[in-house]
Amino acid sequence: MKLSALAKAAVLATAVMAAPAASQAEGLMDKIKETGKITVATDANYPPFEFIKDGKIVGYGKDLLTELVAALSKEVGREVTLEQLDLPFQGVLPGLTAGQFDFVVTSVGINPERAKRYAFTRPIAASAQTVMIREGDADEIKTPEDLEGKILGTQIASSSEPVARAFDKKMKDKGKAGFSELKLFTTYPETYVALANGSIDAVLQTGPALAVLVQERKGMFKLIGPINDQKSYLAWAARPEDGAFRDFVSDFLSELNKSGKMGELQEKWFGFKMDTPDEGYLPEGAL
Repeated sequence: MKLSALAKAAVLATAVMAAPAASQAEGLMDKIKETGKITVATDANYPPFEFIKDGKIVGYGKDLLTELVAALSKEVGREVTLEQLDLPFQGVLPGLTAGQFDFVVTSVGINPERAKRYAFTRPIAASAQTVMIREGDADEIKTPEDLEGKILGTQIASSSEPVARAFDKKMKDKGKAGFSELKLFTTYPETYVALANGSIDAVLQTGPALAVLVQERKGMFKLIGPINDQKSYLAWAARPEDGAFRDFVSDFLSELNKSGKMGELQEKWFGFKMDTPDEGYLPEGAL
């Protein structure tokens, strides 16, 4: 369901201000079985994972979600109706905590801080935090270290933001100047516009999305590789009390991967397959 800008703002404000929802006596799966409905939140501004086309949410994540709803219907013994909210990324995790919806179905990077507060599924994608520049700057910016004194852009509250800050600190600890500015945007597409018009010098984001963008805009952008050697994983998220539902989704995703269907969808949307693990992807202390 596509919300107006006013409605988005209202949901975001409510999510931030509301107290965390009390644990329900019944689990989320029981609720779905009783109501025949699941409400999920998505930030449909992250192609090709999830984006709007012809007024509808489409993408890799949407295709996975369609498969999940079918599996849920089979599990609970009735047809499950999906309500999918399109919300700003900055509101999806607070909104989940506040009980505004049942589950987050958008590409959320797993990191230690988030993993202590939310129950992450197995990964739907694997990547590394990757730097993209204008192709015309390739002679000047050849490695992430060449971003010293440059303006780097990324999405606020994303998994890329702390990585960018850590890299800036690493440069400064070595006696370098670091970025001239870390510029934060509400959405990743805004960073592409800023890079194209020269407002920033580089974008930091997960590799798969940038790889597709570079192919779509040949001659405009260029990837200069990961900003560090750490692999990152993208997943969906549930409330801590809905760990049993998270486990159901993780098992479903594992079977989808083993069957080859997940790989087919990755080929469809990214042009390549990703190696996503069934274990070892959660940091220490994760739910």
